[in-house]
Amino acid sequence: MDQKILSLAAEDALDRLQECLQNLKESELDDLITRQAVKGKETAVLLRGIFKGSPCSQQNGVLRRLQVYKHCIQLVESGDLPLDIASEIIGLLMLEAHQLPGAALAELATLFVDVIKGGSLSNGKSLELFSSVLTALATSKESLVYGKGELSGEEFKKQLINTLCSSRDIPLSAEELQFVVEKVLRMFSKLDLQEIPPLVYQLLLLSAKGSKKTVLEGIITFFNQLDKRQKEEQRSPESVDLEAATVPLDQLRHVEGTIILHIISVINLDQDLGRELIKLLKAEQQRDPGKTLCPFSVALVLSVAIKHRFEEQVFDFLKMSIVRSCKDLQFLQGSKFLQDLFPQQYDVASIILEVVENSAFGWDHVTQGLVNLGFTLMESYEPKKVLGKAAETSYGLCKMPAQQACRLGANILLETFKVHEPIRSAILEQVLNRVITKAASPINHFIDLLSNIVVSAPLVLQNSSSKVTEAFDNLSFLPLDMVQGLLKAVQPLLKVSMSVRDSLILVLRKAIFSRQLDARKAAVAGFLLLLKNFKVLGSLAFSQCSQAIGASQVQADIHACYNSAANEAFCLEILGSLRRCLSQQADVRLMLYEGFYDVLRRNSQLSNSIMETLLSQIKRYYEPEPDLLPPLKLEGCIVAQGDQIFLQEPLAHLLSCIQHCLAWYKSTMQLRHEAEEEEDEDDDYVGFQQDLEEMLESITRRMIKSELEDFELDKSADFALSSGVGVKNNIYAILVMGVCEVLIEYNFNIGNFSKNKFEDVLGLFKCYSKLSEILKEKAGKNKSSLASKTARSFLSMSFVSTLLTALFRDSAQSHEESLAVLRSSSEFMCYAINVALQKVQQLEETGQTDGPDGQNPEKMFQTLCKITRVLLWRYTSIPTAVEESSGKKKGKSISLLCLEGLLKIFNTVQQLYRPKIPHFLQALDIANDDAEEEEDINVTEKAAFQIRQFQRSLVNQLSSAGDDFKSKEALSLVTVISTLSKLLDLMPGDCQFLSFLAEDAPCCKGLLTLLFNLHVLYKSPVGLLRELAQDIHAHLGDIDQDMEVENQSHFAIVNIKTAAPTVSLVPRLTLVCVGCRTSNVLNYVPKISDKVLEEVDWLIKKLKSHFVLEISEDSSQASSQIQSLEKAIILQLGTLLTAYHELVQTALPAGSCVDTLLRSLSKTYTILTSLIKHYLQVCRSGLGTISGRLEKLVKLSGSHLTPQCYAFITYVQNIHSESLSFAGEKKKKREDETAAIATVMAKVLRETKPIPNLIFAIEQYEKFLIHLSKKSKVNLMQYMKLSTSRDFRINVSTLESALQENNTEDAENEPDNDQTVAAEQPAESQEPKKKRQRKK
Repeated sequence: MDQKILSLAAEDALDRLQECLQNLKESELDDLITRQAVKGKETAVLLRGIFKGSPCSQQNGVLRRLQVYKHCIQLVESGDLPLDIASEIIGLLMLEAHQLPGAALAELATLFVDVIKGGSLSNGKSLELFSSVLTALATSKESLVYGKGELSGEEFKKQLINTLCSSRDIPLSAEELQFVVEKVLRMFSKLDLQEIPPLVYQLLLLSAKGSKKTVLEGIITFFNQLDKRQKEEQRSPESVDLEAATVPLDQLRHVEGTIILHIISVINLDQDLGRELIKLLKAEQQRDPGKTLCPFSVALVLSVAIKHRFEEQVFDFLKMSIVRSCKDLQFLQGSKFLQDLFPQQYDVASIILEVVENSAFGWDHVTQGLVNLGFTLMESYEPKKVLGKAAETSYGLCKMPAQQACRLGANILLETFKVHEPIRSAILEQVLNRVITKAASPINHFIDLLSNIVVSAPLVLQNSSSKVTEAFDNLSFLPLDMVQGLLKAVQPLLKVSMSVRDSLILVLRKAIFSRQLDARKAAVAGFLLLLKNFKVLGSLAFSQCSQAIGASQVQADIHACYNSAANEAFCLEILGSLRRCLSQQADVRLMLYEGFYDVLRRNSQLSNSIMETLLSQIKRYYEPEPDLLPPLKLEGCIVAQGDQIFLQEPLAHLLSCIQHCLAWYKSTMQLRHEAEEEEDEDDDYVGFQQDLEEMLESITRRMIKSELEDFELDKSADFALSSGVGVKNNIYAILVMGVCEVLIEYNFNIGNFSKNKFEDVLGLFKCYSKLSEILKEKAGKNKSSLASKTARSFLSMSFVSTLLTALFRDSAQSHEESLAVLRSSSEFMCYAINVALQKVQQLEETGQTDGPDGQNPEKMFQTLCKITRVLLWRYTSIPTAVEESSGKKKGKSISLLCLEGLLKIFNTVQQLYRPKIPHFLQALDIANDDAEEEEDINVTEKAAFQIRQFQRSLVNQLSSAGDDFKSKEALSLVTVISTLSKLLDLMPGDCQFLSFLAEDAPCCKGLLTLLFNLHVLYKSPVGLLRELAQDIHAHLGDIDQDMEVENQSHFAIVNIKTAAPTVSLVPRLTLVCVGCRTSNVLNYVPKISDKVLEEVDWLIKKLKSHFVLEISEDSSQASSQIQSLEKAIILQLGTLLTAYHELVQTALPAGSCVDTLLRSLSKTYTILTSLIKHYLQVCRSGLGTISGRLEKLVKLSGSHLTPQCYAFITYVQNIHSESLSFAGEKKKKREDETAAIATVMAKVLRETKPIPNLIFAIEQYEKFLIHLSKKSKVNLMQYMKLSTSRDFRINVSTLESALQENNTEDAENEPDNDQTVAAEQPAESQEPKKKRQRKK
C-alpha cells in the first residue's frame, strides 16, 4: 500500500490518491506510517503523499491530517526512531502546519498542552512542532470555540500559554525543566511586550522546582538588551528602521515595573529566589559587571532591599560595586595604556542615576531602596578635619573613591527628591536629623544636600516647618559653620513662614546671652543672615554680590508678605540686639564686623543705623586730640582676667569694616541721594561720612609720625607668651600691623594716584615693616611667639589685584610719578606679592577669602585671572638674572615670588574652577588684552602656549653654569610645567624638551617626575624606564669591576652626580598607590615603575575575571580579550625585567636606593607568581595551555634576572660587611665611639632587611613554576638555575684568599715556632691520607 501511495503521488493522480486514502482505516494508516518510519526509507515522501491526498478544503482531509500529526507526535516521543528520521518528520510537520485550519490547529495545540500536563513527553523532540503550531494559530483569522465563548487565534494562543505556564504540577526532570525555561526565555523576543509579565510570573513560580539562576539571568539579560536598544534609538532616531523600532519608552518602563513587582511577590513566597538573585549579581559583578548590573537589575535589587532579610546584603553589594567602579575609573584615567586596553569604561554610578530617572514611571517600590542607598553612601564617608574644620569643600573636586561615592549618594537623594513628591518630607526629615545628631563630625556633605534640596523645591519646607523649628532648638549646640550652613539652607522658609521666623528669633535671642561662646557666635550669624535677606523696601538692587544663597532661591516676589514698615521695624530690632554684642568677646565682635559690610550692601536702607553703630564704636578707641600720639587707645582693646590677658576689641577688623563700608557708601549711596529730595537725611549721611573720613585721615597722619616706642613696642620689648607683658605686646603688635594694612588700602583707594597719598602708604608700610621685622627676630628666639605664624593680611583680594596691577603693569604717564614712590621700595612690592600668595593659599584651603566678595566664587575667579596676568607678565618680562644683577637683596626675589604665586594659582584653579579653565587660560593671553571672548577655546593650545613660556625660562636655567643656576627657581618651573601639563591632550614627542643637563639632584628629581607624568599620558612608561636604567648602569658601573659597560646615553639628565639619586626614583615607583601627592617637590619621589607593576597587577585580576567568563559562556569575545590582556601583561613585565636586569648589575652605593630596589624586586616576583598562578588555573580547567609568550617571559626571568638578583644580594652584603668592618676598626682605635658604631650597625640591619623577603619571593615564584610545569607538561624549570642556599654558603674566592693569608703568616712565624710546627705537621699532613685510605 505504501508503494501505491508513493506512485500515485508521483503521478499527480489526486483523485485516485484520495480514493486510496479514504479506503484506509485509521489503524492501517498508523501502521503504514510506523513501518515506513522504522525502515527509515522515504518516510518524508510518504507523508507528503498523504498530505497531498488530504486537502484542507475537505473535512476528511483535515481529519486525516490531524490523525497523521497525532500519530507522528506519539511516534517521535516513543524514542524508537533514529534522530535524523525524527528530525525529518518534525521538520515536514512544521512546514505543513500553516495549511491547517484554525480549529485543527487549536485541537493540536490543546493536545500538546494535555501531553505536557500529563508528563508523557519522553524526549521533548516534538515540542519544536508546538512553537510552529502556536505561531500558525496566532496568525489564524478564524473565531475559535473556547469554553462557552469564542476567541481569536491570538487570544487562544495566550490562553494556552497561560494554561501551560500555570500548570506547575507537571513532573519534569532537571534537564526537562532547564529546556522548558530556556525555550520560554527565547520566546520573549517574539512576544508582544504586554504578554511578557504574566509569562514571567508563571516562569518564576515554575522556578521553585529549579533553574532559578537561568530564569533570573534570562529576565535581566532580556530587559538589559531592550534598554540598550532604547538608548541607541534615542541617540540616533534616524538610523532606526521602522520594523526594528523598539516599544515606547513609557510602555517599556511600566512593563519593567510590573515584572519587578512580580519578582518581589514571588520572593515573598520563596526566599531562595532572593538569595539566588544576590548570588548571581555578586558572581557576575566579579566577571562582567556590564552584563548584569544594568538599570533593570539595580532597580530589582533595590526593591528586594525592602525585605529586612536582604537589606544588609544588598547595600553592601551595591556599595562595594560603586567603590570598585570609582576605583577602576580613577585607575583608568591615570593611564593611557589602560585606556587603550579598556576603551569602554563601565560606570555603575551613571546606571544608578538612570534608575532614579526610570523610577518616575510609577516605580514606587524602588524609591525606598534608593533613599536608603543614598544615605548609606553618604554616611560611609566623613570629610577629614583640619584645624577643626572639614578639609574638603564643596568647591573642590572629588578625588577619593569614598568621596565620589558620597557625592553619588547626595545626587541619588537629590534626584529622588525631585522625582518623587510623596517621599520628599521623609528625605528632608532624615537630612535634618543627621545634621543635628552628627554635628560633632563634619557634615558639610549633608548641609550641601539640604541646600540643594531647598533650592530645587523651596516651598516643600512649609510642610516640614515643625521639623525645622525643632532643629532650631539645637542651634546653640551646633558648631558655627554648621549653624551658618543650616540657616543659609532654610532661609527661604523664613520669608514665607511667620511662625518659623518668630521661633528662630526667640532661639537667637536666648543664644545671644548664653554662657557658651559658640552659642553667641551662632546668634550673631543668624541675625546677620536675617538682615541680609529681609530687605527694607526701597533698598538698592544688590548686584555687586551673588552668593549661593539669597532671594534667587525663591522666584516669586516675597516682599509682598510684609509691608516695608514691618520689615524696617524687624531689621532695626535685630540691629538693636546686635549692638549688645559689641560689648561681648572679641570673637563675637569679629563676626559682627565681618558681616556688617554684606548687610549694608544687601540692605542699603540700614546704612544709617550701621554707620552710626560703627562710628560710636570707633570713638571708644580713637584719641580726639589731633597732636597726641598714638592716635588709638590700645589699652582699651585688651582685658585682664587674673594673670591672663585677652584681646577684647579686634580694632583692625573694626577699622577694616569702617573702611569698606565707607568706600561702598561713597561710590553707591551718592547716586541715590542725587535723586532724593530729603536734604536733612542727606546731611546726616554726609555728616557720618565727614566724621569717619576725618578720623581715618587723622589716624593715618599720626600713625606715620608714631614710633614703636609710642606703642611701647621696640626691640627691647618682651614678646614671650610666658609673661603677661609678653602677651600684651604680642596683641599690641598684631593690632598695630593690622591697622597699618587697613590704612594702606584706604589711602591707596582714596589717593587717586596722588604722590602725597602714596608717600603716606609707604610711610604706613615702613611702620608695618619695622614691627614685622621685630616680631620675626623675636620669633626666631622664642618659638612660642604669636609672630611665629604669619598673621592673615587685612588687605582685601580685590585691592591686592588693583595694587599689583598698578605696581607692575600701569604705564600711564600721569601715574608714573606717584607710582615711582611705591616702586622705589622693593620690600613693598615683595610684600604685595606675599599677600597675594597668602590670599590664594587661603582660597585653595577654604574656598573663600577674608574681606568683601571673599565668598563670591565668580568674583574670586575674576580677581585670580587679574592677579595671574600681572604675575605672569612680571615674571616673563624681567628675568631673575636681570633683577639680581642690580644688587643682592635679602629674601626671595620678586621674580621668584611671582613664580611661586603662579604655581599656587594654577593649582587652585584646577582644584576649584576646573569648568572655567578655558576662560582662565584665555584671560592669561596678554597679547590679546582687548580681544573678544572666543566661543570655542582650545585648552591644549592655550596651555601649550603658557608651557612654552616657562619652558624657555627652564632652558635658560638649565643652561646656566655655576652660581647662576638657581635650584629653587628651576624646581618651581618644573612644577609649574607639570601642573599645566595636566591640561594637555598629549601626543608622542611632547616631552623632548627635557633632554638637558641638570647636575642639581632636586631639579633632577623634578624633571624626571615631569617626564614620567607626561609620558604616562600617551603610553606606558616602561620603555622609558628601561632606557633610564641603562643610563644609570653605564654611569655607575657594574658590580663586577672587571666588566665594562657600554655607554648608551639616552638622557643627558643622568650623569655621575645624579645617577645615584635617580636610582631611588626608578624602583620606588611601584609601592605606593596612584594619586599620592605631596606639596613639597623635594620630597616627591616619582613612582612610575611601581605604577607599572600596579597596572600589571590590576590587569592580572581582570584577566582572571575574563577567564572565568570564558569558562561560563565559552565566549569568543572573552577569548579575544584574554589574548590581548595576556599580550599586554607579558610585554609590560618583559620590558620591566630588562630594566631591572640593568639595575641589579649596577654598582649602587649603600643607602636608600638599595633598599628601594630590593623591595621593588620582591614586588616584581610577587606579580610574576600571581601570573603563574593564573596559568596554573587555566591548565587545571583544561580549557587552555600556556602561551609561547609566557615561556619567553619565564626564560627571560631565569636568564636575565634571578641569577643577577643573587649576585646583587652578595654585592649588597659585601658593601655592608665593609661598613661593619670599618666600624670595627674605629672601635679598636677609639672605644668611646660605641654610639656611632651602633648607628652604623642599625643602618646595615635596616637596609638588609628586604633581602629575606626577596629570596622568599623568588623561591615562591620557582615553586609555582614547578607546579605549572607538571600541569602543562612543559618544562619551564629548564630556564631556571638552581637557587643559591642562603643558610650555608662557601665563597670560594674568599676562602682561598684567607688560606693564603694564613700560609703567609705561618711562613713569617716559622723560625720562632719550630716545635709547634713540627708537632702540628703530622696531624695536618697525615689525617687526609688516612681518610683516602679508608675510601680505598
